[in-house]
Amino acid sequence: MSRIAIVGGHGQVARHLIHDLRRSDHDVVALVRRESYRAELEQRGAQVRLLDIEEQGAADFAAAFAGCAVVVFAAGGGPDGNKERKRTVDLEGSLKSIEGARSAGIRRFVQVSAIGVDDPLPDDTGEVWRAYVEAKRDADAALRSSDLDWTIIRPGRLTDDPATGLVTLGSSVLRGDVTRADVAAVLAAVVDAPRTVGRQWDLVGGDTPVAEAVATAG
Repeated sequence: MSRIAIVGGHGQVARHLIHDLRRSDHDVVALVRRESYRAELEQRGAQVRLLDIEEQGAADFAAAFAGCAVVVFAAGGGPDGNKERKRTVDLEGSLKSIEGARSAGIRRFVQVSAIGVDDPLPDDTGEVWRAYVEAKRDADAALRSSDLDWTIIRPGRLTDDPATGLVTLGSSVLRGDVTRADVAAVLAAVVDAPRTVGRQWDLVGGDTPVAEAVATAG
């Protein structure tokens, strides 16, 4: 099985993803900025490498990806009101991950985005939300225009409810909620599914088992 690097390896989705990937016998490298995360993530079965998304450059990303066959970009600037971090983490972190993957000779790249970020924003949109949407939109556009074997997953509103194993996945679906655990299950499934290369899918809770959804989504 392949070794998979997760950028933003201490995030809530990422921690679920580590479990799912290890259950499939993948090796997992969790990339995090704080040494204090090491013990928890190693207990979950991940190898931990330090990487400061905002302060380090693409060459550092490439070095952190050494020995990996897949990159999953699951980082985010957080829920606070810091609009600058939407650019430095959600956009620039993705751009450096893309370049780092290319430099490291890694073809497979899976990115976590957000549903509806290509839609026009109302004039009264708050500046932080606008910065977030624009960062995700531009990161997705950059990945689509790259020469990598990419997949983009765009979840709806994330919840901490238990996993259901049932989702709706497709190129355009109605907005809705989805558990973080179900997002991780979809990410783990698409990593090994060749048919998902070059696909950008919205993801919300639904009625279709994850494996079937990934196998049939259009």
